[in-house]
Amino acid sequence: MDGQIIRAEYSDIMQKSYIDYAMSVIISRALPDVRDGLKPVQRRTLYDMYELGIRYDRPYRKCARIVGDTMGKYHPHGDSSIYEALVVMAQEFKKGMPLVDGHGNFGSIEGDGAAAMRYTEARLQKVTQEAFLADLDKDVVDFGPNFDETEREPQVLPARIPNLLVNGADGIAVGMVTSIPPHNLAEVVDAVKAMIRNNRITTEGLMKYIKGPDFPTGGIIVNQDELRTIYETGQGRLRIRGKVEIEKAKGGKERLVITEIPYTMIGANIGKFLNEVASLVETKKTTDIVDISNQSSKEGMRIVLELRRGADAERLKNLLYKKTKLEDTFGVNMLAVADGRPETLGLRQIIEHHIDFQFELTTRKYQNLLEKEEKKKEIQEGLIRACDVIDLIIEILRGSKSRDQVKACLVDGITEGIRFKSEKSRKLASKLAFTEAQANAILDMRLYRLIGLEIEVLMKEHEATLKNIALYQDILNNYDSMASVIMKELDSFKREFARPRRTALENAEEIVLEERKIEEMPVVLLMDRFGYVRTIDETVYERNREAADAENRFVLRCLNTDRVCVFTDAGRSHLLKVLDVPYGKFRDKGTPVDNLCNYNSSEENFISIMALNDIRDTVLTFVTKQAMVKQVEGREFDVSKRTTAATKLSEGDLLVDVHAAPEQAHLVLATKGGFFLRFPVSEIPLKKKTAVGVRGMKLNEGDEIAAAYWIEGGDCPEVSFNDKPVHINRLRIGSRDTKGTKAR
Repeated sequence: MDGQIIRAEYSDIMQKSYIDYAMSVIISRALPDVRDGLKPVQRRTLYDMYELGIRYDRPYRKCARIVGDTMGKYHPHGDSSIYEALVVMAQEFKKGMPLVDGHGNFGSIEGDGAAAMRYTEARLQKVTQEAFLADLDKDVVDFGPNFDETEREPQVLPARIPNLLVNGADGIAVGMVTSIPPHNLAEVVDAVKAMIRNNRITTEGLMKYIKGPDFPTGGIIVNQDELRTIYETGQGRLRIRGKVEIEKAKGGKERLVITEIPYTMIGANIGKFLNEVASLVETKKTTDIVDISNQSSKEGMRIVLELRRGADAERLKNLLYKKTKLEDTFGVNMLAVADGRPETLGLRQIIEHHIDFQFELTTRKYQNLLEKEEKKKEIQEGLIRACDVIDLIIEILRGSKSRDQVKACLVDGITEGIRFKSEKSRKLASKLAFTEAQANAILDMRLYRLIGLEIEVLMKEHEATLKNIALYQDILNNYDSMASVIMKELDSFKREFARPRRTALENAEEIVLEERKIEEMPVVLLMDRFGYVRTIDETVYERNREAADAENRFVLRCLNTDRVCVFTDAGRSHLLKVLDVPYGKFRDKGTPVDNLCNYNSSEENFISIMALNDIRDTVLTFVTKQAMVKQVEGREFDVSKRTTAATKLSEGDLLVDVHAAPEQAHLVLATKGGFFLRFPVSEIPLKKKTAVGVRGMKLNEGDEIAAAYWIEGGDCPEVSFNDKPVHINRLRIGSRDTKGTKAR
């Protein structure tokens, strides 16, 4: 077989393939259509339920049946995506107007998942059946083949309400994301009617009807003035707060009760909020909360925070808004498929697309109805004429040999082969000119239709048909008439399905939380050999000084408002707020330091701890195992980061000591091999904390610095080497970067 090699650039093929894939995901999976506000999986699920006859006034059916039928006929992308879409359409806390009536466990607002589809049941909501599926039999939308061309499915549902606004949408496509908040049905209907009456209405004009998003969870939108920009551009950020009420409790106490939450808190974020409140208490950001309980039920949301007597409830409310998810942002990106391509739409554009779709639906509906009425009129006129010449028709029937012969006579006046009683009858028969449809109706007519009363009924039906034809022609030919029909339908949906607004709108100032001034007091910070830290009062320390010094690795006097700088042998410094360290009794265990900073006990060990207030205006001297030394200004460690590099270390090197020594002090370096070198601290150069430093002492091969000692003023430290005392103050003064003397 002859073959043909097509040469192509690989990058061009990959680009085209990726674009095709991306557009398939965008159009066929992730984004809603602006006309019915539904993604393909939602549309197919609702249509399948309609086809299965699972109507709002009929019994529920197993969700597994719905999912399986939808997957087999229309959506071959897995049962989980179909069931998830079905569940979301039934959840009142996610949809402004649920489209599915769920029976069983369909999840909760706190993030509990729905039961497996073999346990749950569902049926269509009344609004879905009447506003989304009612006119499918009137050829109002186009149908296309399903994935294997064995079924036909609607390309869009004939939605009579602007579902994209009412229920909102969210979805992630390839390089695109849509996030449309839900709105109030009554307000949206009024806005649509306003634009039908005046197609030049502005976004500001529409906002007289649509005040803003209306979330099913309620809450308060606190940046109302920014809504106009969001609705004009289709993008922006909403600031939403939960609704908090202050209730009186026993004993003169008060409690904060959260009755509405931000829409973004749905699911796991409720648990996260409770953890955030608990964290505020644990870190002593507030001491006013004594208990937290989630008392939510089917009746509504109720999270209760019990307060201590005399607590400032208003300040605590502001603290919750500032420090927790009780105030959150909802990113708006009104992206939808319009005219077959993804487009970011403003409020006016969405309503404009909806109105155009409504006029298209109404036009196709009434064209279909008009066609049916005109066919009915043709039949009725034929039957009325037939009643006037019924005797002749009976004579034709008696004299004919077949149905086709009778039909030819009725339609074309052909009388050959038909026996007539008289030539007059033959002449009358030759003048008959019924249409083919009328002839078939006459031949199918039953004799009882010749009764006088039946003829009167036929005449009345004909009059009604003529009225319908006139009405339909008026609707099709007159914009105002069609607009009136659309608005009447919208009013009927508004009357039956609208409910009061749940989300309040206001302009609130950004919360500025004034930190309570903490009374400054001296404390003593204790860290034991296991890394547990705590602070105690100075007087408590003085009473237990001997035990405190013996049991703890580090004892540091500082202020409770200070920060503490902890140095490790890995060359890092960790900053701790003293206020974050638990304050208590002398025998309290304390908190692991790992919980307060980024310290990793498997990688580093503490070597020194200092109060930042004490070292900020001093110079710190660093000594490493490989005898590298340097001085660093203490203010370099006054940073915002909790963990920084204190010094740069060579490979295999470790920090041995950090000390705030005065310039007049002497440094004594002691090695494992027993060499000691004493020299003035002034010989050590001042460097940045990111520098390596200079060599402080020449080491023999395999030797390393074991300890560093400091001679300040009259201090005369004494150490031992090989169980023999070494008097540090008696060592002769040498120079930096020399070998030193061997201890004897």
